[in-house]
Amino acid sequence: MIQPGDEAPDFELPDQDGRSVKLGDFAGQMLVLYFYPKADTPGCTTQACGVRDRIGDYSDAGAVVLGISPDPVAKVKKFHEKQSLNFSLLADEGHHVADAYGVWVEKSMYGKTYMGNERTTFIIDSDGRISEVLRKVKPAEHDEQVLSALAKAEPPVL
Repeated sequence: MIQPGDEAPDFELPDQDGRSVKLGDFAGQMLVLYFYPKADTPGCTTQACGVRDRIGDYSDAGAVVLGISPDPVAKVKKFHEKQSLNFSLLADEGHHVADAYGVWVEKSMYGKTYMGNERTTFIIDSDGRISEVLRKVKPAEHDEQVLSALAKAEPPVL
């Protein structure tokens, strides 16, 4: 289980346009890495549009935002375009990054169990360490919780 103070697990995934994105691309910056279960579902849409609408607040806090789901690139791209998102979504189709961050978990709905992403957000500081872990975040409360945590975090050294 990843805890604050731990080094963030490295990753490399394609974004909505198929471009490779790596953790190292954000060295020296605060990074909000949020895992969501499935593109274009009601909760995930609420969460993504919340970030979209408050992207200025994230920028003001010195943070870059990335969303990660187990969806393929084509589905992530369609969701990104449909919702006019102004931040990158990453496709973790093999759920390797979700595994590394400990958010690929057994879930249950309507009496059926299945594996999927737990809705969890990690705030990674400018040194690549986890500064905050927000588990089982409610989509409508996500931005307030993350922005509050960012306000308490160490500002990046410029």
